[in-house]
Amino acid sequence: MSESDIPAALYDAVKRDLKPVRSLVSPELRALALLPVGMVLLVGLPEFWSWKTHVALAPWSSWGTSVVEMLLSLIILAAGFREAVPGRELSSRALAALLCISCAAFILVNATMRSPVGISHVLWLQWFRECIVTAVTFSIPALIAPAWLVSRALPNRPALTGALCGLGVGLMADAGLRLFCWDGDYAHVLIAHGGAILILVALGALSATVIERIKALWLRLRFRYS
Repeated sequence: MSESDIPAALYDAVKRDLKPVRSLVSPELRALALLPVGMVLLVGLPEFWSWKTHVALAPWSSWGTSVVEMLLSLIILAAGFREAVPGRELSSRALAALLCISCAAFILVNATMRSPVGISHVLWLQWFRECIVTAVTFSIPALIAPAWLVSRALPNRPALTGALCGLGVGLMADAGLRLFCWDGDYAHVLIAHGGAILILVALGALSATVIERIKALWLRLRFRYS
């Protein structure tokens, strides 16, 4: 089809819409840009809790494993940013491997925690509530940055992309959470800490889906009234 065959109105509309764009930065660099967010959750979260409750933090030996967990979260975020780019989606095998590594790392890192003896049922429930509420409260603002980075791409599977971002931020939060949570009981870790991560995974998937639907609606309205 030559230019003369195109309706003038359509040609003008397409011409007005053509604008130079900047190419996306690589997923790895975009994930690395979130390192300050990880540091806030790794250091700021336990320091805030220590200042609020005057409770001692975990020994320095525990900080090294938390750093490993935070670095893993950056790898997961990079995978999420890659998933957001059409044509660069992760394979089922890569997703399964990433999920298995995340679960194994979460279990191994938290297996180094020590469980106190003789915790009352009331205290167990209190710690359960405090861990989930604290982790989610600090992590929801941290989700804004990866959500914005994902919105600049065009994910074909927004729920999966958002879930990966939520998983990455959730592991960041857990890296800081374990430094002031002294309940190393496996039930507490799996239900409270793991539950907080699952909540963030769900929030990430929901936010990415909603953002993509808003973008699609805005584009339809834009072309309808242009």
